[in-house]
Amino acid sequence: MTSNLLNHPHSYNPYDLLRIYTYYRTLLGSVLLLMFQLEFAPKILGNDNPNLFLYTSVVYTAINFMTLIVMWRLKYSPSQHKLFGSLLIDVIAIGLLMHTSGGAVSGLGYLLLIAIAAGGIMLRERVSFFLAAITTIVVIGEGAFRFLILTQDNKSLFASGTLSALAFLTALLFQYLTKKIRLSYAEAETQAAQAAHLQKLAQLIVERMRTGILVLNKNLEIELYNQAALKLLGATNDPTEKLRLDRFPDLYKKHQSWQRNANDHSPYLKIDGDTITEAKVNFAHLEPGNTSNVLIFLEDVRSLNQQAQQLKLASLGRLTASIAHEIRNPLGAISHASQLLGESDALPASDHRLLDIINNHSKRVNQIIENILQLSRRRGAKPAQINLQQWIPAFVADYKASKSNGYQLNIQVKEKNIGDLHSEFDYDDASSITHLDAKFDTSQLQQVLTNLFENGIRYGISQTGRPDLRIEIGLDTNQQQPYIRVIDYGAGISDDNSKHLFEPFFTTENTGSGLGLYICKELCEANQAIISYKRTDKGESCFHLQLAHPEKSS
Repeated sequence: MTSNLLNHPHSYNPYDLLRIYTYYRTLLGSVLLLMFQLEFAPKILGNDNPNLFLYTSVVYTAINFMTLIVMWRLKYSPSQHKLFGSLLIDVIAIGLLMHTSGGAVSGLGYLLLIAIAAGGIMLRERVSFFLAAITTIVVIGEGAFRFLILTQDNKSLFASGTLSALAFLTALLFQYLTKKIRLSYAEAETQAAQAAHLQKLAQLIVERMRTGILVLNKNLEIELYNQAALKLLGATNDPTEKLRLDRFPDLYKKHQSWQRNANDHSPYLKIDGDTITEAKVNFAHLEPGNTSNVLIFLEDVRSLNQQAQQLKLASLGRLTASIAHEIRNPLGAISHASQLLGESDALPASDHRLLDIINNHSKRVNQIIENILQLSRRRGAKPAQINLQQWIPAFVADYKASKSNGYQLNIQVKEKNIGDLHSEFDYDDASSITHLDAKFDTSQLQQVLTNLFENGIRYGISQTGRPDLRIEIGLDTNQQQPYIRVIDYGAGISDDNSKHLFEPFFTTENTGSGLGLYICKELCEANQAIISYKRTDKGESCFHLQLAHPEKSS
């Protein structure tokens, strides 16, 4: 990892340092020129060649001003060649100023170390050492020229050698520091990118979770939530609105109960709306010892109901085995004896009514046993993705064709988006819902709808004399889940009876077994769907099936 970072120094951008250095060199040229003009140090600055000092400082300052203007307007990041050229100008200009001021002993030569240090930071290693080598040649060459031709002064030669050694040491030191800086910079960038990736990944995971998550502050304001939580609560996503917990009264009561006694509150929450949602609520403090922030988990209980359903089926299977053995055989004997008795010529005509009662109730008990056996023998649900817009009309057509009871069925299929109760479309309207998928075992969905159809048609005929029925399919826009509604025109079910509607053996008819709707409920739970009874806005009797999302895992 380290070698890869060092091999990519272009990821380190020294633009800010270059800008500071440009300010420095511009200020340096201006100060030297000003000091020369004011004769601040006449025995040092330009003492050997005043004209050359003046021209060099003027040109050097002008170049620096132009470079500063270009950097300020364009904000460009120069290449290595341009950086080397700029620093080479510094070496040449300072070398000339040093030469005109008495050589290395003047002290101006030490300004070259700043240029070498800047090169060690901004240039690559080889280019930096090449700049240090050129500086050494300039300094030693100037010292040798002064010793051999001008003054034969050993001090100048020694100062030049010392300055040259410092130039290489400076280059080595700042190259080492630059490697550390670039390595730290690259590691920081890598860690920042990794942190950003993990943050984005965590955000995507939270958003795609089927478990709803809410973060609540001490003012009961919801600071963070995911889409699953909004769907389970039936809320809309408005970025301009600050959600508060008291907007959801049932959840608010659960939270207050948990605060009073964390170990004594019911975790199950039923949310009433256009559809009925059952969720399991769990609360936890976001940080141990800090009660200001609370984490709320909302879990759809349909998957839990599905597991419980499997356990119930296993228990019911063992029970029905004994029922079939203990009840069905005696029941068959009773029915057979009743038939034989009915064939007797010595039986009075008044007793035939009693035989009819025996036969009818024997058939009813036998039907109850058949329903229980059917429930216990039922195979596990194998939900598959189905297109309701294609499957429902095909099922309705098959159901009509299977009925030859002497009357014409009137079954209407409509699409309706319950997110907008005023938009209702005929099924053939292409401008309605374009694609409506659901997840359900098709054979079990046929069994559920057949049961609901027969009940609805039977009650509708008893009320209106006509076999009318309406079935609606659509999408719950709040929870993004498909639904099916079976609406009949019967008298409906009273509020007292509706509480027990899906309990086994509950019936309002003398001839019913009380297992039809119970089986429908069991089949729906096995497919992670919810069936409920309610009346429409017009008071019509309606069974509502809220189906699982097509992408929901089993």
